[in-house]
Amino acid sequence: MKQLLTGNQAIARGFYEGGGHLAASYPGSPTVEILESLKEYDEIYSEFSVNEKVALEVAMGASLYGARTMASMKHVGVNIAADPLMTFTQTEINGAFVLVSGDDPGMASSQNEQDNRIFGKFANMAVVYPGNSQEAKDYMKISLEISELIQIPILMDITSRVCHSRSIVEIMDRKEVKPKGFIPHREKYTMFPPHTFKAQHFMKDRLEKLREVAYDMPLNKLEEVEGSDTLIITSGLMYYNLKELGLDVSVYKLGLVYPLSEKRMRELADKYKHIIVIEEMMPFIQDELKLMGISSKGKEYFNFTGELHIEDIRNGLIKAGVIEGEEKTYQVVDTVKRPPMFCSGCPHRPVFDVLKKLKVKVIGDIGCYSISALEQWDVSQIMISMGATVGMTKGMNKVMRRFQDDEPLVSVIGDGTFFHSGMTGFVNLLHQVDDEDNMTFIILENSTTAMTGGQPNPSSGNFNKEDDMRVNIKKMLSSIGFDNVREVDQFNYKEVKKVIGEEVKKKGISIIIATRPCALRFKIKEKNFYVDPKICIACRTCVRTNCPPIRMKEYQGIDKLKSFIDPDMCVGCSVCSQVCPVGAIKRSL
Repeated sequence: MKQLLTGNQAIARGFYEGGGHLAASYPGSPTVEILESLKEYDEIYSEFSVNEKVALEVAMGASLYGARTMASMKHVGVNIAADPLMTFTQTEINGAFVLVSGDDPGMASSQNEQDNRIFGKFANMAVVYPGNSQEAKDYMKISLEISELIQIPILMDITSRVCHSRSIVEIMDRKEVKPKGFIPHREKYTMFPPHTFKAQHFMKDRLEKLREVAYDMPLNKLEEVEGSDTLIITSGLMYYNLKELGLDVSVYKLGLVYPLSEKRMRELADKYKHIIVIEEMMPFIQDELKLMGISSKGKEYFNFTGELHIEDIRNGLIKAGVIEGEEKTYQVVDTVKRPPMFCSGCPHRPVFDVLKKLKVKVIGDIGCYSISALEQWDVSQIMISMGATVGMTKGMNKVMRRFQDDEPLVSVIGDGTFFHSGMTGFVNLLHQVDDEDNMTFIILENSTTAMTGGQPNPSSGNFNKEDDMRVNIKKMLSSIGFDNVREVDQFNYKEVKKVIGEEVKKKGISIIIATRPCALRFKIKEKNFYVDPKICIACRTCVRTNCPPIRMKEYQGIDKLKSFIDPDMCVGCSVCSQVCPVGAIKRSL
């Protein structure tokens, strides 16, 4: 049987067919769909953990019991998981372990563009690199086998386009594999000196063993053209983009990009006059060849950032003299621009509307509310990484006070991000508290991990009975020592404005929990609002809340443009009616 699957769905299917037992993840584009797809397989325990580090640790525990396990996360999530990962990769493993990293060339949905093939080498892992959905499924199954055979954790590095694009996949039956169970062994599993000295050698030896196996591994495919003096080495999606050009040139496609077989590479270097490497982002393969003393070209002709499309590869090969022709520039067809915006009924909107009017310094964080940094809002002035706002706000505040700068600072963080990596920052706020501090922390509690599709977080159960975690953020903060913690309904605009205004003026540490569930995740829709054009004074106060249903419109018999609310888009949150100074916005009966 064959199915049309995305790369993410294919990875999930490969894990199922390969006898996978446990998968853990933290939602992040482009890999969030992997765990969502695993929900249909009852044979596999799967969970969205509170962050990537915890997800990795859950998978580690299952692997040490002998289960076939997988952890999946976006590329920056591996940074969060790095602490346990860098030690786990020097232990012997009992059950297969695959870490899926979703890289994002071109940064379609990410704050940076790191190449985690490098992270895989850094962590002494094998690195596989699929280029379509069939390979994603096959490579997962092969990785599970290699991992157990050679006792090595595998990094499957997959890019956004492969994660989300669809192709035909052969569907097969599941292979049942029983976990071996955990047998205690102090030297293998307790990582401190002197055990770690021996582990370092074990880590090196298994990589060398895999390097030998890589010589004729089926994951790597050599396509030779008689008479060609040039060999193109590539991997993943770049191979398929290259093949679209239909060139009469030899190609070595790598499925296992680390470790490379030095024996195989030297044989090829002796056979071909020119070696050209085509790879997205960093010159990883090119650098590996350089370490072997093998001359190659690559990044001289191809960009170090962004995706490499068919046209980019063609232009690069023209520069390299592999093919003849003129370089062509291509333009993206202009379309109607639609900047990211808060959804209709998003509870974050009133908070940022108030903050914009207060004109205070705001340090933001990663989540749906990152939109607050865009031009139409221009509220959050700093945004770096998950949970960073809390520590950065404290650091900036402490220096400001030393130099008699009394300006208040506001930090905004979502509830999912609070649980992910903000909690430790809040505990740290209690260290060296100063009465002259002026920090206001706003926690946006919408009861979901909204930006990645509405996955649950530890407070979701307070609103939705189907979710099993019901952590009360206010009780948690009060229990660790914060006295000034206030809750406010985000859709009570006057109350939000009053509370934020009061707390910003106070000295000390203020915490405001703005509570209202995500309208999109929980499909919240009440009777819509409409504008009475005869009362509307066209002040655009409602328009400035940046709610998608609201725009200016020409009404029949009225010369001036007046506000209009699209009834099909409005979910009845009422914020526009609360900010209207003349009462022109009313709820439908």
